Amino acid sequence: MTEAASLSPLGRRGFLRALTLPAVLWARRAAAFGETSKLVFAVLRHGGIWQPREHALRKLAWELMDRTSLEVLPQPVVLAASDVELFYHPFAYFAGEGEFPPLSEAEVRALRRYLQYGGFLLCDSADGGERFDGSLRRDLARILPDSPFARVAAEHVLYKSFYLIDHQGGRQIVKPYLEAITVGRRLAVVYSRNDLGGAWARDDRGEWEYDVVPGGERQREQAFRLGVNLAMYATCLDYKDDQVHLPFILKRRR
Repeated sequence: MTEAASLSPLGRRGFLRALTLPAVLWARRAAAFGETSKLVFAVLRHGGIWQPREHALRKLAWELMDRTSLEVLPQPVVLAASDVELFYHPFAYFAGEGEFPPLSEAEVRALRRYLQYGGFLLCDSADGGERFDGSLRRDLARILPDSPFARVAAEHVLYKSFYLIDHQGGRQIVKPYLEAITVGRRLAVVYSRNDLGGAWARDDRGEWEYDVVPGGERQREQAFRLGVNLAMYATCLDYKDDQVHLPFILKRRR
């Protein structure tokens, strides 16, 4: 039996956690898995503007709890890419505005391991500009040099993991599609240049922090639906990539 096969009862999230633990503690962690089974977003720090939409993930977490059966803790954790605690979180968020300095070699190695062993990274450009885009592509080429970005096909399971989605959302629409890096058959990195966080962000008074253009509130709703799908994909992978689910999805959409 291979090492990966021997770990399969823990599931994908359990496997990520197990990577950080001594072998003698794996069984203990598996038995206590329910204590840490809630989804907590991990926000990754970098040397630039790494949290341009501070309240975005908190609002997305509340929407996930309201719309799905996922158990989510509203407050994300802030981590460096090289922090071993990252392996406790199946969904990492890397946002920014403008260029940022290169990640350290330790951060590159840690993110490579995280992504290759099942982690999911959402990259979100707050300004949609070339400076953040160039910095991000530079570092992802270092992290996964053999896996370039490619456009996510409209028929990909990501767009039907919970909602059926045929339009992009975000604070603005810089690109009418997502890009992704695939590891095996899985989307390990998904990249939006449309400022999803800007569409999600709501302040402590309940007011939206940013206007959404050009599509207004319909575009904001599309951003939330995409966020829900991303979370479902990150935690459940391609469980909806099966024709048996299609009638149910279509019925719910109608």
